[in-house]
Amino acid sequence: MPSIIDETVFGEPSRRLAVVYLCGALLLAGQQGYYIIVEGSTPFYAGLLLSAGMGLSGIAESLPKPRRRAAGVLRLTALVVLVSLLVILFVTPDLLIN
Repeated sequence: MPSIIDETVFGEPSRRLAVVYLCGALLLAGQQGYYIIVEGSTPFYAGLLLSAGMGLSGIAESLPKPRRRAAGVLRLTALVVLVSLLVILFVTPDLLIN
């Protein structure tokens, strides 16, 4: 009997989630680029980590169905990035918030 984690992490990718994650990552990266280039401010590192996590999730969901293992690895990597964002935020918030 397969476990719930195995079915969730290494399940079939969803195309609708891929579009949502990739558009969200693109919007966050565009916002960061706008503030850096036009406004001349320093980057908001939490936003960059969030867009990286969303981008990895979007790539994982856009892979074809036979590439379940690669999609699972990308999902786990995105989870590590997002959890590390939370850990950094609680341990040393000065690194993320200017």
